[in-house]
Amino acid sequence: MADTAWEGAPGLELDPLLDDPATRIVVCCGAGGVGKTTTAAALGVRAAERGRRVVVLTIDPARRLAQSMGIDQLDNVPRRVDGVGTPEGNGGDGDGNTAGDGGHGGDSGDSNGNTAAVSAGAVGNPAGNRGSSEGDQAGNRGELHAMMLDMKRTFDEIVEAHADPDRAAAILGNPFYQSLSAGFAGTQEYMAMEKLGQLRARDEWDLIIVDTPPSRSALDFLDAPKRLGSFLDGRFIKLLMAPAKAGGRAGMKFLNASMSMMTGTLGKLLGGQFLQDIQTFVAAMDTMFGGFRTRADATYRLLQAPGTAFLVVAAPEPDALREAAYFVERLRAERMPLAGLVLNRVHGTGAHALTAERALAAAEVLERDGLAEPRSPGPDEGSEAPTADAPSSDGVPADSARLAAGLLHLHAERMQVMAREQRTRDRFASLHPEVPVTAVPALPGDVHDLDGLRAIGDRLAAGAGG
Repeated sequence: MADTAWEGAPGLELDPLLDDPATRIVVCCGAGGVGKTTTAAALGVRAAERGRRVVVLTIDPARRLAQSMGIDQLDNVPRRVDGVGTPEGNGGDGDGNTAGDGGHGGDSGDSNGNTAAVSAGAVGNPAGNRGSSEGDQAGNRGELHAMMLDMKRTFDEIVEAHADPDRAAAILGNPFYQSLSAGFAGTQEYMAMEKLGQLRARDEWDLIIVDTPPSRSALDFLDAPKRLGSFLDGRFIKLLMAPAKAGGRAGMKFLNASMSMMTGTLGKLLGGQFLQDIQTFVAAMDTMFGGFRTRADATYRLLQAPGTAFLVVAAPEPDALREAAYFVERLRAERMPLAGLVLNRVHGTGAHALTAERALAAAEVLERDGLAEPRSPGPDEGSEAPTADAPSSDGVPADSARLAAGLLHLHAERMQVMAREQRTRDRFASLHPEVPVTAVPALPGDVHDLDGLRAIGDRLAAGAGG
């Protein structure tokens, strides 16, 4: 296997994390384009085939998770991924490993590095393999489900669950609510918190894996509860809630007497009908606002609990690791349980002893002595030029020497890339030497089936410590 070692970094042991029944939530987070979705899908497949009942929730609206698992479409309802799981009572080698060398997964392709197009149902758990020993000894059957957050539908479900039918109908039909639930800034992140809380409360799955959306700050998911509280406690909302709290005509008199100038200005800025829609929405939602804050705070505490594990996903590139370092610091500040760093697309080589300088020097010798352009024929040599495979002065065929020189150049470039990656990784390690790391080699192909995800899972588990 290519050398991708990261000396000095503690190893991130993913199999024990996935096997531990106390681990109930795994959150994959990081910058865009680093393979979070592929990582989440691979971890889901691996955990399911080790005996866990897993649901993978993606908040990313780009629908890459559906592609990676061969499902035509994901929605707000968990869908079973066929061909993944541990048949009841299945035995094997006792290590909990799945066969997974039938495909080569990669993180190349779309903007987020997830071009997986897995054919669900085509491959089941290989005979003779088993999941975690705990799951199989208990006769448990591992399963994998997947879903994509539907922000508006989740909001609708909350309204329907926490309001009487008449009030729910008034809210769902309100134009301001329809705009808010479809794309208001921060709504997606808050609804992700709601959905995570719902999944955990249902207790149908013993492991929830969350694939967070790509974000420049990578902090929106954590900030959602606080931003919601700030919004609900803001002066604008309190102003709009004043008539409802005062009640009936008294409320309207209060509003007219105390706030007529402000609401008149807002009406001019926003439009009278729009302001009225907001007031109607706030009045209808008044009794629900406390529930929003309570549930958001409860989910936030759930993310801080020992049963949650955050995995920061990155690539060995300056921007990605800089954001990963910032995220690690923020997780620590928020007292979130950080499991470690998953470093995707790490380049390696099987010829580590051949330095870039030596490879370039050897290529230069071959190009000078064996790959000179065929000379023009002399007056006594006729018009026929030497053939492409004519031997060089030292008897080496020109094509072979040219090929060898090209390979040496490629090796030199690979060694230079590895040196740049190592410097970037060293900077991260110097800032956070205590963060466990698993390094996943850069792979040549894309994930195209379940075996591809299994192969990535194998490499995630084998890359502890680099």
